[in-house]
Amino acid sequence: MFTGIITDIGEILDLRQEGDLRARIGTSYDPAGIDIGASIACDGVCLTVIATGTDTRPWFEVQISAETVDKTNLGRNVWRPGRRINLERALKVGDELGGHIVTGHVDGVAEITAMRDEGGSTRLSFKVPAALAGFIAPKGSVALNGTSLTVNEVEGDTFGVNLIPHTKVATTWGDAQVGDAVNLEIDTLARYVARMTEWSASLKG
Repeated sequence: MFTGIITDIGEILDLRQEGDLRARIGTSYDPAGIDIGASIACDGVCLTVIATGTDTRPWFEVQISAETVDKTNLGRNVWRPGRRINLERALKVGDELGGHIVTGHVDGVAEITAMRDEGGSTRLSFKVPAALAGFIAPKGSVALNGTSLTVNEVEGDTFGVNLIPHTKVATTWGDAQVGDAVNLEIDTLARYVARMTEWSASLKG
C-alpha cells in the first residue's frame, strides 16, 4: 500500500529479458534498508525487490511480468536506461497518509494531450481509456505515474490536473511532454463504489 507521495526519483540503469523483464534501478534509498521481497512503487507500478547493491550508486532490481508490461506504459517501451522514474516505499503502520490510498496496481495508460503554464504551475490534460473514464470525478484523486493528484475537471474521456512547482521538482513531472504515456490508477474508493452499485443493480434485476 502506498500514498502517492513520491520519496525519490530513480533512474533506469539496466533492462534485460530473463523470461520476465528484469530492471536495475538507481536510487538514493539505502540498500541496507531495503529487504529482498519488499514492495516499491516504480512510476506507480508496485514491484518486488529481488536484489540490491551499490556500484557507482545504490540500486535495487525488480522483475516485471508480461502482464504488468502489457497493462502499463512499459508496454509502450518508455522504460529505457537513463529514464527517470518516480519511487515510493510501501507504507508502514503509523506513517502519515499524505496523499490517498494507492495500491500500485495500474488500471490503464493515459496520454498527455495538452500542457500550459498558469503562473508557476502547469495544467495538464489527459485522455484515458473509455472504460476508466467513469471512475474519474472532479476534485477526486488519481495516481499518475505513482503521484497522488487531484482532478480539476472532467469532460468525457479527458480530465485535467494542476501541477504546482514543488511537484514538478520533487517528481519526474518536470520532464513531462505532450504525447507521453502515463500509468493511471483510479481511486480505490471509486472502484468499490462502482462495484457496489453494479452488484446492487444486479440484485434488483
